[in-house]
Amino acid sequence: MTTLHDYIQMLRAELTSFHLSRRERQQIESELKEALARCAAESDDKTIPA
Repeated sequence: MTTLHDYIQMLRAELTSFHLSRRERQQIESELKEALARCAAESDDKTIPA
């Protein structure tokens, strides 16, 4: 099972590829931005006391 952290690392690694079209790069950057936002939201949820 791929965790959110693993997914973020995979997207970052894909962005280092020289063989990406502009559209592919934009899609990966968009997915990375969404994944980072989810990660931040999850860490905020964990830090708020119940």
